[in-house]
Amino acid sequence: MIVVDSSVWIDHLRGTTTSQVAKLRALVGVEPLVVGDVILCEVLLGVPSEREAKAVERALRQFDLVTMLGVDQAVRAATLYRALRTKGVTLSKTIDLIIGSWCIAHGAKLLHSDRDFVQLERHAGLVAA
Repeated sequence: MIVVDSSVWIDHLRGTTTSQVAKLRALVGVEPLVVGDVILCEVLLGVPSEREAKAVERALRQFDLVTMLGVDQAVRAATLYRALRTKGVTLSKTIDLIIGSWCIAHGAKLLHSDRDFVQLERHAGLVAA
């Protein structure tokens, strides 16, 4: 199972060529790809019109959609944050903490292009796709 972060979806939608976008395109239809609810929200926040937002939502709904934050996951994410803080590591975005901790808890790989996730790889066992 591979979770695709909003950083990759946004580059893909903008037509930006990155190694992560190339990997995403190669994985579609080959590997099970997951879109978290918070990732869907992040992607849709940047879409300029309702018409485009509906099209992007339809496109992302073809993948497995999961809820990434419930009560138990919120506690896991906060616990991870405190553990990282004791190591001197602070993530800049709470949403990345939520996504990363969900991936760690569910054994999912994460396809991303965001430096917060690199910290989670180094210090918390997140596996990049």
